Amino acid sequence: MASRTSRRRAARPARGGSPRRRVPLRLLLPLLVLVVLAAMLMLRGYVHSEILADHRVQPPAPTDQVPRDILEGGPVIDARAGRAEGLSVPDRRLVLTFDDGPDPVWTPKVLDVLKEHDAHAVFFVTGTMASRYPDLVKRMVDEGHEIGLHTFNHPDLALQSTERIDWELSQNQLAITGAAGIRTSLFRPPYSSYAAAMDNKTWPVAQYIGSRGYLTVVNDTDSEDWKRPGVDEIIRRATPEDGKGAIVLMHDSGGNRSQTVAALDRFLPDLKKQGYEFDNLTEALGWPSAHSAVTGVDLWKGKAWIFLVQASGKITGVLVVGLAVIGTLVIGRFALMLLLSGAHARRVRRKDFSWGPPVTEPVTVLVPAYNEAKCIENTVRSLMASDHPIEVLVIDDGSTDGTARIVEAMGLPNVRVIRQLNAGKPAALNRGLANARHGIVVMMDGDTVFEPSTVRELVQPFGDPRVGAVAGNAKVGNKDSLIGAWQHIEYVMGFNLDRRMYDILRCMPTIPGAVGAFRRSALEPIGGMSDDTLAEDTDVTMALHRAGWRVVYAENARAWTEAPETVQQLWSQRYRWSYGTMQAIWKHRRAVIEKGPSGRFGRVGLPFVSLFMILAPLLAPLIDVFLLYGIVFGPTEKTIVAWLGVLAIQAVCAAYAFHLDRERMTHLISLPLQQILYRQLMYVVLLQSWITALTGGRLRWQKLRRTGVVEAPVDGVPRQRTRSSDDRRPVA
Repeated sequence: MASRTSRRRAARPARGGSPRRRVPLRLLLPLLVLVVLAAMLMLRGYVHSEILADHRVQPPAPTDQVPRDILEGGPVIDARAGRAEGLSVPDRRLVLTFDDGPDPVWTPKVLDVLKEHDAHAVFFVTGTMASRYPDLVKRMVDEGHEIGLHTFNHPDLALQSTERIDWELSQNQLAITGAAGIRTSLFRPPYSSYAAAMDNKTWPVAQYIGSRGYLTVVNDTDSEDWKRPGVDEIIRRATPEDGKGAIVLMHDSGGNRSQTVAALDRFLPDLKKQGYEFDNLTEALGWPSAHSAVTGVDLWKGKAWIFLVQASGKITGVLVVGLAVIGTLVIGRFALMLLLSGAHARRVRRKDFSWGPPVTEPVTVLVPAYNEAKCIENTVRSLMASDHPIEVLVIDDGSTDGTARIVEAMGLPNVRVIRQLNAGKPAALNRGLANARHGIVVMMDGDTVFEPSTVRELVQPFGDPRVGAVAGNAKVGNKDSLIGAWQHIEYVMGFNLDRRMYDILRCMPTIPGAVGAFRRSALEPIGGMSDDTLAEDTDVTMALHRAGWRVVYAENARAWTEAPETVQQLWSQRYRWSYGTMQAIWKHRRAVIEKGPSGRFGRVGLPFVSLFMILAPLLAPLIDVFLLYGIVFGPTEKTIVAWLGVLAIQAVCAAYAFHLDRERMTHLISLPLQQILYRQLMYVVLLQSWITALTGGRLRWQKLRRTGVVEAPVDGVPRQRTRSSDDRRPVA
């Protein structure tokens, strides 16, 4: 009953008659993560005035349209309800005002001095700073100070539209509400000074601000502490004449405010002795508080805003740490690759180098095949040209396209076909092992072609009795497309240069399925090829290391494989590889605490594989994320130089890898584009693999549709025939 119900649900069409197509969770989550990270970075840029910031300042304008009561009045401009009145604070009353904060360093020091001398002040905070340091805003309110708006991004409002002014006010209020649960009716325009400086451009702004219910507050005395003129000069400029009351302009942010703090510590007790009182603005005027409590939805909006800003800061901080980690990993990996791959090349290319006695006995070549009708003939014919004695076993794993018949019809000597029901690649390889006649077996894929010398070069390391397996040099045969060229760079630089390094470190993580050789005596005790993971080649390689066998790299054992030709094919292949590698690492995790060869691999090999094959690719896109962020929001020049530096390091490594593999350097033309686009694809694939692993998902084994474009090599170069227009989607 349950199965019939599930079938009915699966077949139920959506409106319009077409079946619903749901986006898989493993695809939706990576997209969601990317969107969230982008949103957090944008929010971070916004609250750091890197987005939508306007630093223009309106030059002075005529004053003929400004009422005389304003020009000759006090620093508190009341333009509410059509009024135009300038108010002053009473004599012997000083209202200290601090602009541009709160600052995490200087605002607490200012608050400490005010508290010590029992003085109150008005803090005109910007929305950006209040959003980033909400605890300081709350402390201001809790200690009896008043808060005023100073816009969100600190633009000159005389140059802004009314819509932008409303936005600056509402966002500034939102930040204050989220931080302290209040609204305020006090406002100070950025770049303001005295009431007498009001002109035809700034007065309309004050009128509009008044129409929104705010008092505009400028100042009587300007300490000019932002110039850092010295403590004595700050005190002199801040002190009013003849015992008059005043609104004093100071700053608690925007730079080093040590002189401001020192001046306050002298200024407050000295003027108190002269009979001055240091009050909030509304206290000095005898008015009700400028603060009003916020409750309900508006309060939760403010709290949500503060939460998001704090989260964006923490996430950005984590990303910065991740960037430092990936930078260290990239540079460290490249340094190791250059150093150790060079050492490997010098060692194996010495004239007196030898693995031991030449290996001349016949070997068995296993070719697992599932629906390889387009490729299998090329593969088998390339083996027939081998200059080493071989037998070929083609294990047909339940093909439905006549793969087995094609091989049988070729009628070639020393080529046998073994048929089995579809059971997967590991089962096919184990079936081949059981039927192999020789003690050394070579494994290859059904879409791969060998050079005549490949098998001979691949088996020579078995002259050393400690060697249990050999990795060959897998190369991309269909590299004439952009995706093929990118994979060609990856194979030469990322795989083969890595294998030279891992060979020296004695922790080779993977024998490539396209070209690898094994001792049967090494495989049989570990149970042959396992189907516990989707990366059976990585799994068996790790098992051999743990059993005490050496795994080495044969650079001249070249095999030409058909790489994926579409993004969908590439995605499916790398998804399986990434997920399978994670499975293999998890399967062999106990090696970390074991002794002997297993422990050595666990404490050397597994960390290297985890760092360079899992963590580094996952974090690598941060380089490009911060490249875009730096270009858009600055500092642009430093960002571009840093990114070009990383690219230069990669280019040097790639050029060296191409030199070692004797490849043409012209393919490196697409390296910059590969680093920008290809890396993002690999990142999403790897993230999807992580999500599949963490959610307990199980990925099906997938096989790519082959085109058969890679034919037997001539003079070491594989031939490519013209592609057909057949469907190349993955086949489950």
